[in-house]
Amino acid sequence: MIRAGIVGGSGYTGGELLRLLHFHPGVELAQITSREHAGRYIHSVHPNMRGVSNLKFIHPDTLEKCDLLFLALPHGTVADAIDRYAALAPKLIDLSADFRLDSASAYERWYGETHPAPQWLDRFVYGLPEVNRELLRGVDCVSGVGCNATAVNLALLPLVKAGLLERALIEIKVGSSEGGNKGNAGSHHPVRSGAVRTYKASGHRHMAEVQMVLGCAVPIRFAVTAIEMVRGVHLLAHCDLGEPLVERDIWRLYRGQYRDEPFLRLVSGKVGLHRLPEPRIVAGSNFCDIGFDLAGDGRHLVLIAALDNLGKGAAGSAVQSMNLMFGFEETTGLEFPGIYP
Repeated sequence: MIRAGIVGGSGYTGGELLRLLHFHPGVELAQITSREHAGRYIHSVHPNMRGVSNLKFIHPDTLEKCDLLFLALPHGTVADAIDRYAALAPKLIDLSADFRLDSASAYERWYGETHPAPQWLDRFVYGLPEVNRELLRGVDCVSGVGCNATAVNLALLPLVKAGLLERALIEIKVGSSEGGNKGNAGSHHPVRSGAVRTYKASGHRHMAEVQMVLGCAVPIRFAVTAIEMVRGVHLLAHCDLGEPLVERDIWRLYRGQYRDEPFLRLVSGKVGLHRLPEPRIVAGSNFCDIGFDLAGDGRHLVLIAALDNLGKGAAGSAVQSMNLMFGFEETTGLEFPGIYP
């Protein structure tokens, strides 16, 4: 049994980790921190856990040693204290962006500042099992993934590996939970409700992860738009292909890449209401659904993908990586298929 802790447990990602780990048969969640809510029951912040867990938040200064720490803190706060966390637990999973990139120069380019702990960067493995499964087995330090980057990487990976992608122009629509649980002018309900707001038309920081994972020289661009949705990422990618393909080629390509992936589903039907991926269908789950539509000339492929930004885009991938770190069955604790309707 692994004795685990969550640092930064009052946010949405911390709450999702709490829910997933509570039902994991190989994990004892022993401590969860919050400066603001120390001493209060976790259900005072995460009401879905009422009657499920009697755990209370503790102050981060009172953290005790354990087998594994999940660091669910805001960007820029983990790296400054990484030596302290490493002294408390032999294995770490950082869900912030502090250790996602593989070089200090890339971090400085995309985050506009010098990395506080560059000597730690090569100790972390990027926590996307569909890309780094073997590297994650038994490793000590894992970084989280960006939810938008994960949608792009999983949608485009088969095309890039086959050398077929010439260009991709992508629109990503996201829910309000991607902005975190702290209110601001943009999240104020009268302003946010009903809005369709493009807040990052170019240069999104998650592009750094796309470049790191896909490593291709072809142009890939994406913009991010907030819509009336709480949880979810919806990707629509217009892809130019290097050679004309027919539909069965696309099926063969994506099935070949993802046939044995437990959390990748191909959703591309001809009829029916749910013939293409929708974020609502995967909410609360660790699934990423991918579908497509191929234009008549065979060289214009439209990809559609959906995932839960708090699930596969954050806490779900972290737990999946934890399973690989400790030798559990990869799907353990992540079998929940979502709810419908």
